[in-house]
This record gives sequence, structure tokens and C-alpha cells, in this order.
Amino acid sequence: MFDVLIIGGGVAGMSCALVLGSAHTKIFASDKKIGIFTHQKSSNLQDALFNNAYGIPAGKLGSELLEESKLQLASTYPHVQQIENEKVMKIDGNYPNFTIITNKNSYQTKNIVVAINASNTFAIEGLMEYVIPHGKMIPEKNRIQLKNVDHLVTEGIFVAGTLAGHRSQLSIASGSGAAVATDILTIWNNGKHSQHHDSVRK
Repeated sequence: MFDVLIIGGGVAGMSCALVLGSAHTKIFASDKKIGIFTHQKSSNLQDALFNNAYGIPAGKLGSELLEESKLQLASTYPHVQQIENEKVMKIDGNYPNFTIITNKNSYQTKNIVVAINASNTFAIEGLMEYVIPHGKMIPEKNRIQLKNVDHLVTEGIFVAGTLAGHRSQLSIASGSGAAVATDILTIWNNGKHSQHHDSVRK
């Protein structure tokens, strides 16, 4: 049983995983089992080129970020399990006992973060009732989002990035994933607001 499984290895999903992984030194997060599906074939990063993203050198390719972020997560927070080459097909159950079914396996988890792109090809069974037209993209693009209130779709299911209704900017997607992570950390901390920062002073 995972405490949280993140669906999507793009900007929002990896940002969420990094923040959750970084909190392993906190008592309330030290025993949590975290996983992320890093299936990235349809990620918008595959064709991206970054010149205007904070903290990222101009000319950086999104395809490079996809690979580098997986290496960063693996080397810095190896306790976060990366599940590669599996596509999520269906979600069953309710909080705190969800089943995620992929094209290869099934997994049990208490919480889910959905962090894939806003393409209208979205087809995860069990989430289709939450699909609505995207509120911040032009109608001609035919993009979708999941209905949510401050990233929360329903109890135990969170959404991050463009699928949460945000615009397609790396910094926005990254912040959205981090915001979801801090919401989950707060839940794990019995409702006491929490986030995790590293510091050269510590």
C-alpha cells in the first residue's frame, strides 16, 4: 500500500515527488511510501525549449529535463519509487483505499496525484466524470481539465499542472505540483500547515 502515487513524470508530477521526497526527515513523513509513474511519451516537455523559465539556463530542452529530473529524484530521494513504462488505465475505489490499474500491473494507494497534460485524449477510467473544458486555454485547442477546488478533485485525489486548470508554463506547473505536495504534507501532519525547505544554515 502506497501512501501516495503520482501519475505523470512531467514538470508537475516530478515537482510534487521532489517536495514529498524531501520531507523524509520529518517524523510525520518518514514512514510514508511514495511512488510516481514516470510514463512520459505524451509529455509536452518532449518538444519544449526553455528560454524564460526561472532557474533554468536559456536553451534548455524539455526532453533533457525529463531525463535529468528522473536522475535527480533517484539520486537525491531514492526512497521515492519510480515506476517506468506503465500507463495508467483505470482508478478504482475510494479514499483511503484506491486501486490504480496500469497496462501491466495494479497498485494500492491511499492518495493519488494526477499530473498528466490537458490533452483531450485523457481517458483514465474512474476520472472521466470530473473532466470539463479547460478554463484557461483557447477553445480551439480543445483542452480539458479535472474539476477541482484548490487542486483537490475529491477526497484522496489531487490534480496538478495544466490538468488542474493552469496555463501551460513550466513555472506554473512546477508550483502547482509543489503546492499539492505541501497540501499532502499538511494532511500527514494532522492538518498543521507544513512544507519542507533545505538550507545552507542547517
